[in-house]
Amino acid sequence: MRDAKPNREKKLAGAAPAERPAAVRRADAARIPGSSVHASLANEIGLRIVRGDYPPGTILPNEAKWSETFDVSRSAVREAIKMLMAKSLLASRPKIGSWVEPKERWNLLDRDVLAWYATSPDREVFLKTVQEFRHIIEPEASAFAAMRRSDEQMAEISQACREMGEAATLQERTRADTRFHLAILRASGNDLLVPLGVLIESAFDHLFAYTTRELDDLQHAQKLHEAIEKNIRLKKPDAARTAVRKLLANTDVVIRSR
Repeated sequence: MRDAKPNREKKLAGAAPAERPAAVRRADAARIPGSSVHASLANEIGLRIVRGDYPPGTILPNEAKWSETFDVSRSAVREAIKMLMAKSLLASRPKIGSWVEPKERWNLLDRDVLAWYATSPDREVFLKTVQEFRHIIEPEASAFAAMRRSDEQMAEISQACREMGEAATLQERTRADTRFHLAILRASGNDLLVPLGVLIESAFDHLFAYTTRELDDLQHAQKLHEAIEKNIRLKKPDAARTAVRKLLANTDVVIRSR
């Protein structure tokens, strides 16, 4: 989503998205400082699976091979494999080893899997999937927020919207954009939407960074966000729903233009 005053457009559109991970990682990625070895190893293997290095059905290297490749202990490899099995990326059987599960079994609401998916060669498919999810959820969530939001929740929505317009960098704006939409989900008053919103936060970040960087008319997008904020604040559910649909239609155009 885009927003910001016209005089910031050039500066912001050219900003480098610092949060985007590199497509190719070092062979010693498992030893990233500050991260546990098995978690870093799971991250590396998971990224390779989601980006297609190991297609579904592929039998992965055994513990000894992973241990040699990344210079880690076999126990670290076992823990990493367990983490990926918990995310439904892998299955394992004695005497066979671990293999990649079909994509439809992957837990795409897992934060890590979403992050890997967002940087895979199917990135545009991922963005369209996120956008479809938003069409299904956000118009009605905004209408409910207009009916149910508390003053405190409204203040959170308004502040995020304001910070989008005042942002000086791409990262600041995308973070504010994500906070804006997640705040609306919370204000909807539906308990199931709250954890769902938290889980897809990573997906929102990637989508908003992509569409913000590609959109020329940042001021127009900001006005679309402000219309949503206004109608929720004035407790107009039908108008809030319509405002969200206009914003989503605007984002659809950006994604299709790629």
